[in-house]
Amino acid sequence: MIKNSFISVIQQEEKCGSIEFQICSFTNKIRILTLHLELHKRDFLSQRGLRIILGKRQRLLNYLSKKKRVRYKKLIGQLDIRESKTR
Repeated sequence: MIKNSFISVIQQEEKCGSIEFQICSFTNKIRILTLHLELHKRDFLSQRGLRIILGKRQRLLNYLSKKKRVRYKKLIGQLDIRESKTR
């Protein structure tokens, strides 16, 4: 499963309560919920849960980008959750 591969990558470097681990966990939940919502378009409670998780992950990413820019860029590259800006 996706979760195990992310956890193994993060656990080698950080502890389970770290910001990177939390972002990885939220990303896994987001991907699972997204797949669920593709099948069940009218599941409004799951949509609400997805928006809540997206907000939590966004706040953690903002914190990480301000405090530890190098770790932020590395994590974004590993999880492939941002589009790279090429200009």
